[in-house]
Amino acid sequence: MRQMITHIALVVRDYDEAIAFYTQKLSFKLIEDTAQPEQNKRWVVIAPPGSQGTNILLARAASPEQEKFIGNQSGGRVFLFLNSDDFWRDYNAMQAKGINFIREPVEQDYGTVAVFEDLYGNQWDLLQLRSDHPLSS
Repeated sequence: MRQMITHIALVVRDYDEAIAFYTQKLSFKLIEDTAQPEQNKRWVVIAPPGSQGTNILLARAASPEQEKFIGNQSGGRVFLFLNSDDFWRDYNAMQAKGINFIREPVEQDYGTVAVFEDLYGNQWDLLQLRSDHPLSS
């Protein structure tokens, strides 16, 4: 059997502002943006450059209950992990584009990591795993 997680839904306030942030500030690629008029939604998929794994489905909040989770999908914990093949290149580029890092870079047993916020306040790890880490490519 072979299975994989293809999408992770990220609740957003507005499709276009989210697309702009992720493509312009984080250099993600817009994979798909398809209108679903019967549901008053769009199917918007983004992915980091060079990614071949799980991608993100930008899901506009459709109710007041869903709006409560914009920026806090994981209860204040780091929600997503952006693994890089060059931590310092990406860290410096993100800082130059105004990304807010709430924890400065540190060396851990598994690699180099810093925590940043997206436009809604969701926390992300930017990390580069050590070459001997099981998930290192």
